[in-house]
This record gives sequence, C-alpha cells and structure tokens, in this order.
Amino acid sequence: MMFEDEAEAWLGIDLGTQSVRALLVTADGTVLGSGTTPLTGHRDGVRHEQDPGEWWEAVCTASRAAMSGQRSSRVRTIGGLAVCGTSGTVLLTDAEGRPLTPGLMYDDGRAVEEAARVGMQTSWALPKALWLLDAYGPGRVTHQPDVITAQLTGGTVPTDSSHALKTGYDAERDAWPPQLAHLGEVLPEVVRPGTRLGEVCRSAAEATGIPAGTPVIAGMTDGCAAQIASGALRFGAWNSVLGTTLVLKGASARPVRDDAGVVYNHRAPDGSWLPGGASSVGAGALSAGADPAEMDRQAAAYEPSGALTYPLASSGGERFPFFAPQATAFTLGTPASEADRWAAVLQGVAFTERLCLDYLHHLGAPIDGPLTFTGGAARSAYWNQLRTDILGRPARVPEQIEPALGMAVLAAYGTGTGAGAGTRKGTRTGLALADVAERMVRIRTLLEPRASHTARFTEPYARLVDELETRGWLPTPLATHTRTRLNQDTIDS
Repeated sequence: MMFEDEAEAWLGIDLGTQSVRALLVTADGTVLGSGTTPLTGHRDGVRHEQDPGEWWEAVCTASRAAMSGQRSSRVRTIGGLAVCGTSGTVLLTDAEGRPLTPGLMYDDGRAVEEAARVGMQTSWALPKALWLLDAYGPGRVTHQPDVITAQLTGGTVPTDSSHALKTGYDAERDAWPPQLAHLGEVLPEVVRPGTRLGEVCRSAAEATGIPAGTPVIAGMTDGCAAQIASGALRFGAWNSVLGTTLVLKGASARPVRDDAGVVYNHRAPDGSWLPGGASSVGAGALSAGADPAEMDRQAAAYEPSGALTYPLASSGGERFPFFAPQATAFTLGTPASEADRWAAVLQGVAFTERLCLDYLHHLGAPIDGPLTFTGGAARSAYWNQLRTDILGRPARVPEQIEPALGMAVLAAYGTGTGAGAGTRKGTRTGLALADVAERMVRIRTLLEPRASHTARFTEPYARLVDELETRGWLPTPLATHTRTRLNQDTIDS
C-alpha cells in the first residue's frame, strides 16, 4: 500500500439497522467528512422488514454529506469505497438486481421451519432466503450490500463471502456446498472481500456525489467491518462490539472448530480467518429513556450490584456463548434502586462477555492478543472500565468506533498498489490488511484492569455460571472449564 499520496481518501458505507453511515477517511485515519441518514423498518412480532429502496436513498443522502468534506480539503481523488451490511439480512431480486421483496432483517424470526430443516439459527440468511422463495416465488438471493453495490456500478455484482457465510457458503472451499446445488442460479456468484466489483457509474455519481469511476470494493458484514475498524487483525487479537447486542470477532491463522455451531469463521481478505460469535445480551436491555451518563454515575456505587442479571436484549433466546433458543432474561435478587438495576445490566453484559472469552478458550482459540472495545456502548467511559475490571485484562478503545471506518480501510486495502489486484476468488499478494488498518485506525484510550475491582466480581460471575448451568442452557463442560479458569485466576492473584 502506498501512503505517500495524502491527496487520496477512501469512503466507507455502513448499512445499519437504524441508519446508513458514510465516512470519508485519509490514509492516516483523518476523517474528512461523514454523513448519517436514518432508516425506518416494519416490526410486527417476529417480523422485521425494511424497504431496499430506502437503503439506496439513505446511501445517496449520507454519501453526499460525507463527500462535502472532500471539497473543502486538499484531497483530489477518492481511491475507492466498500459497503457493509447487517449479517443475515437478505432479499430476492430479479436478474437485473432490482428488489422483488422487502429486506428480511437479521432478526426476522419467521423462518423457524426452514431453520430446522437446514440445521441453522433463524437469524441466519439461508432459512430466511428459503422462506422468501416459498412466500414470493422465484428470485435471486441477494444480500443487503449487493443492492447498493449494484446501484453504484450500474449492474448486478457478485456477493462477498463474508455476507454469504450465513447463507451456507463454504468459506474453506470457496464454493457453495453440494447440498445447496438444487438452488442453482438462485444463489449469487461469490468473491472474497477486498475484490474489485466495478466502478461508480455516471447515474450513481449524480445521485451520491461520489465521483464516477471510483472503484467499488467487495465489503464484509458489519461485525467484520467493526473488527477492521478496531485494528484487531493480528492473530490472537479480539474486538468486542457492544451495541444493542454483543459480538466478539477475533483473528486466527486457522478456523476455530465448534461442533455446537456457536462460533463461526469468516474468511479474511488475505485468506486468514476471523472467528467470532454473536450474543443476544447487550445495551438493548437497558432502560429506555434514561440518561446513560447520569445512570452510569449512579451505578458506580453498586459494585457489585445487589442483583444478578442475565440481560438478554431480545426474546429470541441465546446464540453465544451457548445456543439456547429457550433462554430468557432473568434477575436474581431485587435491585435496591433504578441505579442498582442499571448496574446489574452493565455487569451482566460484562459477565457474559467474560463467558464468551472462556468459551473461545475452551475451543482452543487464540485469545492472548489485545482486546478492543467498539460499538455504541464504547462511548461509555464507565462501562469500558467496568468491563475491563470484570474481564481482568487490558483493553483499548479506538478514536472511531464504527463499521464505516472498517469499510474505508478495506477499500484502501483493495485498491492499494501494494496490495495487488484481486481475482474473482479474491486471491491477493502484498501488504496485509492489518498493516493498512494500523495506519488508519487511531487508538483513543488504553484501559488497565484494577485488581481489587476484578476480585469484587469473582463471586457474582461464578453464581451466574452456576445459574446458567442449572437452567440447562450452559453445557456442563463449558461451566467446568470456566470454573477451572476462575480458580486459576484466583490462585494467580
């Protein structure tokens, strides 16, 4: 990658659940412009849909806002762009890439029968794609970002292997598996993230403000994009993305094997692996309408809380660190106040985060590298320190904590002269993605665990593990492994 030309910048676009975010970033991580446009959706019980046409309109608005910064800077060219979307969001399009159905969001829960038939979670894309084919008839299975990249380039494009993973794509073989052969032309062509898909066409340039001819690079899911934005790409490094729910993404030389299917493995653009899992606990369990900063201040008086909470943010059960569709949120004990209730949720999320890392260790995943916090919750300085204390390990928080930055980094990697040209399978040579990320990602805060605080949470963490095992959700081998690690930590301290 050649960074000498400071007159070049890259655009990252993130299709989130509630908004579209665009970020224009230089080679040294300077943000020149940004834009955010809200999205609406339709929720009705387990149903959650969005209008794909609204995605494009929001991209146009957000991109024009981000590009306005370029006109007031010394940047002369846009080196490229990449787009990420919510993992598991899928729709059907026609042969020209025009949407035929609404977008079924990642948490749409209608494909229960289809999920059982293919042995997947309902949040994955393949069950929802099968549901759409049955409900709407023939169409081409399309992932959320493909709608946007098709509009940008003026024609249908391959999907990337990151978004295709939850549609059943075999990332190790770089192919659709034989058991999906009956779907034939319904499934899209797949390339590796970082592959050049085409260029921004003239009509898209007029709509978005992005210069015509700008390279469009195959992106990754929002979780992987956040991982790239964190810089957690060296083997053994992990990124903990805490928003409405919790996602952990790491870097490994080999896939992390998990017979339970809780941990899955994305293929990195350079051919290495990004294992991870998505939990259903998170900030979505916090009281709506409260002032987070004030509640954090009051919660500091309750360490540990008088109540023990397992803070599921949705009613769909748990996915990581164990798979239990029947799991529900619970609280043991009675909080002394609303501040104590708030503290119990913050601590419960951190306990689950620790259990996720214990599970990864149980599977033999490398977890000895740096840990990075991203996601909306990383804006809370108090929660960051609390999580660091409960985990008992250092952590860091980047300056920018959003997936759009990760897509700007991937665009820089995919178009850089030092990275080589992508093939249809995305084979690359040259500078590693980690090298590019470390130049563009700025670390804002370094956190150290406080031993006395870590000790306070040993007993409630052990109680949560016991309770999850007693309820039959947490497998006994994992509970035993967790207790062994906890006892060892206690001895070492």
